[in-house]
Amino acid sequence: MMETTRDDYLISSDPARLDVDAIHAFLTTSYWCAGVPKEIVERSLRGSLCFGLYYQDRQVGLARVITDDATFAYLCDV
Repeated sequence: MMETTRDDYLISSDPARLDVDAIHAFLTTSYWCAGVPKEIVERSLRGSLCFGLYYQDRQVGLARVITDDATFAYLCDV
């Protein structure tokens, strides 16, 4: 797990910090997964390396990395 701060912002890879409701609300309005069910978002987060961006303890961003943990990584849902 990784965490770093700057001013009032925190970047964390702690899955327990992720606000699944906020992530789902954003993703359902994106062109790449409009209308995606919350259950699918939850499963995708569990199977990925996620970095949440937080401002004063409120999630304001996400970067999700799909990886084999050896030679490949794909950045998505930024």
